[in-house]
Amino acid sequence: MGDVHMQSVKRNVLVGAAVGTALATSALAEDLVVDDKIIEEQRATLAASTTGAGFGPQAPRDIDELRGTNPRVFQPAPAYVDMHLCNIHFHEGAEHKGGEFTTYAGNGDGEGSGTGFLYNGSLTDAELEPYPWEVGAGQHGTLEVGDTIEVHYVHTTADINPGPTLGACLSKAILNPQLRVEAQVYVIVNDEGAADFVELNEVALRNGFHQAVNIPNNTGTPVQYPGSTTGPGYNEKGSPYQVTWSVRPQVIKVSIQSVDAWLGNNIFEERTAHGVRNLVINPSLLAAN
Repeated sequence: MGDVHMQSVKRNVLVGAAVGTALATSALAEDLVVDDKIIEEQRATLAASTTGAGFGPQAPRDIDELRGTNPRVFQPAPAYVDMHLCNIHFHEGAEHKGGEFTTYAGNGDGEGSGTGFLYNGSLTDAELEPYPWEVGAGQHGTLEVGDTIEVHYVHTTADINPGPTLGACLSKAILNPQLRVEAQVYVIVNDEGAADFVELNEVALRNGFHQAVNIPNNTGTPVQYPGSTTGPGYNEKGSPYQVTWSVRPQVIKVSIQSVDAWLGNNIFEERTAHGVRNLVINPSLLAAN
């Protein structure tokens, strides 16, 4: 759930977990991939800037290891079907780690590009056939077949209409609504028979609530935990927003043709992928589920 709208760099495909990391990191010029020391320094700065400051639990996290010591608690948000969908956006690769996406993409540029976690599985040669047109072109590159993305379906208890950015989740009447993010990880393939991204992101009124009516319900039991907003802008500072997360552990293949179509026409004004926040690993910043 990123607050900064940015395009992440082009990723190479994952053809089996054994070679995935090497292929993924090759998409960034070698001199743009930061050393481990930079990520360690960012983690240290995050710890220093949040210690004793009262921040609640943060996101993203490893959904297979729900352990932490953050003492802040807040009431879980209602089920998403009882809230308004306010925003849809996605990150390249996955911000969360776990389930079928545990392969680390590498450190990237230290600013959210070229990092995150990748689909662990293998894709066929046909699924990896290059797509002849640019998709999601931006400052840091384009989306390609084989890329892993994490979609955030953001919901709010405020009475709003869906729209661009986190601001669409707030209203003048309710500046501190409860927030929920339903997260689903996808891998992009060149197969028009794969899942349709436009259909998956269809928005309609249901029982009086704006809803993404086709959020997947067949990708494993969602892992729910209390956290925060995400995005690389919080690599060195805490997010002040409380968010109930629900992250599905299994991955769906989605056609690049449909991703291209959605980016070309959506009410959220999304045209590129967002950057990835470093995985939060400091126990004091993770909820004690």
